[in-house]
Amino acid sequence: MRIGAFEINEPVPDLQEPHALTMIRPWVDVGSVGSLALTRLERHFGATELGKLARPGNFLDFTRYRPVISMREGRRQITVPNSFINYAIREDGHDFLFLRLLEPHMFGEDYTDSIVELLKTFGVKRYALLGAMYDAVPHTRPLLVTGSMAGQDIRQRADAARVEQSTYEGPTTINYLVSNQLAELGIDTASVIVHLPQYAQLEEDFTGTARLLEVLQSFYGLPDHLIDYKKGEHQYQDLTKAMAQNPRLKPVIQQLERNYDARGAQGTKDEPSLLAPEVEDFLREMDQRFDAN
Repeated sequence: MRIGAFEINEPVPDLQEPHALTMIRPWVDVGSVGSLALTRLERHFGATELGKLARPGNFLDFTRYRPVISMREGRRQITVPNSFINYAIREDGHDFLFLRLLEPHMFGEDYTDSIVELLKTFGVKRYALLGAMYDAVPHTRPLLVTGSMAGQDIRQRADAARVEQSTYEGPTTINYLVSNQLAELGIDTASVIVHLPQYAQLEEDFTGTARLLEVLQSFYGLPDHLIDYKKGEHQYQDLTKAMAQNPRLKPVIQQLERNYDARGAQGTKDEPSLLAPEVEDFLREMDQRFDAN
């Protein structure tokens, strides 16, 4: 069965007013926060593959997303990068669709339209984009979460989970058009983005993952054991040790802490104070080093 550009496995499940939880690689999945959170949810709910792009090469550049060769039972197999849709049926509450999307390099509008068509076909009642971005925030404070919400219930739940209204302006992904189109159809939409310390840039940020799952717990009443705090605590403890050994990093984090604390003390959601030039230079240098690697 084809829905837009997606090939759907049969038999097609009968989903009850599903909610769609989405991550997009590589934007905005820094620290693999969105990927890790979806993996925990899919394992918990026993998710099953629903479908994938029928011809991913129509949208993806395979010199950027490289196919991978592996050996299985003595035979070479090639895995082609793709966008996958998984689903889970719950005993109580809304069913789930899990969208693991790769950001398209070509025909982004067609890609977006296919996602919207798929969500409409399955009667999705809420669509949430999950992820993380780097920001000038310290690892020594609770991680900030920002987002945008369309729908009264989701806004109330976001407030309860301490999700601040996003004021971001700048480059984005073409897939944000999905949220715009769904909102125009009267479907609740949300984006939930965790802000990670820019100077760390961990490949897998477990503290960010735990913070994202905290928000989803507020949305869906998830069990406590899904949130693993220990891994993140160990990671950030290592960052604190590295800070003590790096004379350039320590004053950077101290200013980020002052900005963070001033923001909370004012009780506002305004932008933090400007960074000192030497701090901006340090963070810029860190970005250049990571980009080079």
